[in-house]
Amino acid sequence: MKKLIKIVLWCVAGLFVVYTFFFLYQKSQPEVVEYELLQPEVRDILKTSVASGRVEPRDEVNVKPQIQGIITELYVEAGDRVKVGDPLAKVSVIPDMSQLANAQSQVRTTQLTLEETEREYARIETLYQKGVASKEEYEQAQNNLHKVREQAQSAQDALDIVTDGISKRAGKINTTIVRSTITGTILDVPVKIGTSVINANSFNEGTTVAVVADMSDIIFRGNIDETEVGRLHTGMNINLTIGAIQGIRLPAVLEYISPKGTSSNGAIMFEIKAAAQIPDTITVRAGYSANAEILLAERHQVMAVPESAIEFSHDSTFVYSLTSEPGVLPQTFDRIPANVGMSDGLYIEILDGVSEGMNLRGNLKTEKD
Repeated sequence: MKKLIKIVLWCVAGLFVVYTFFFLYQKSQPEVVEYELLQPEVRDILKTSVASGRVEPRDEVNVKPQIQGIITELYVEAGDRVKVGDPLAKVSVIPDMSQLANAQSQVRTTQLTLEETEREYARIETLYQKGVASKEEYEQAQNNLHKVREQAQSAQDALDIVTDGISKRAGKINTTIVRSTITGTILDVPVKIGTSVINANSFNEGTTVAVVADMSDIIFRGNIDETEVGRLHTGMNINLTIGAIQGIRLPAVLEYISPKGTSSNGAIMFEIKAAAQIPDTITVRAGYSANAEILLAERHQVMAVPESAIEFSHDSTFVYSLTSEPGVLPQTFDRIPANVGMSDGLYIEILDGVSEGMNLRGNLKTEKD
């Protein structure tokens, strides 16, 4: 029994030694690898740059009231179309107490002056009719009366403006009605009935009653990296893709490149603007995010290969041409110099060294033991 156990143990040890040698032998053998095979092809190569940004109206105006007061009526809401001069809102005047007191005081003062001047004029007129006063004195009194009457009327107009926002002599001019200054679409009405508003002055920019924009003239505003801005020039054609409008590319023309860059997340970016051409069948809203694809260079119907087939070594480029039969492992390749041209990031133009029908080494495909 003991002898049988020894024989079994020796057999197990022998098998273990054999397996160890076999395992080491397998590991010492070179790996058989397979590469993808790529073929040159004739195609167009377009080098583009992409700038991200948004579309917005070229002309966007914040309409503000001409007087201080409270909104009592609103005639429009966001989305409405308006023309120049259309009423947007009505403002009820809240007079400033100091201005009101000054205006009332000025009215009383000019009224007293007017009464005194009228009495003086009547006296001079009587003397002139009797031949006691000269014509010069009479005309001087008449001129003084006209001046004082004008001053009194101006003081009353000032009081009317303080209390009502409009004077009688202003005619159709009514500062209590806020009117649109351009033809366009109402983008926003940031006030409500009862909101206190103030007019623009030296100390305050005023309260915006409505935002009006001409939505027929849309521009793209975006940013491009400093490494590519040198290739741009005004007048270049651009294709816009808007995230909210799927499957449509809108043409645009580059019309502005900022002369000064700004730092953004460690990169220097330059602002660009492009005039977009929006068909009548498409509705574009202000603030849509968009990407601008700018064509920097193009090559038509040239020999090209995927960039993965190119080996870059210092200032030289090479390809590996298959010398063994396709589908037979192991694969063998020859390293061949190749002159390359423009690349679009996926395909690269071949100027010399590669011909049609060649099988070129691409990325590693599989590994086999």
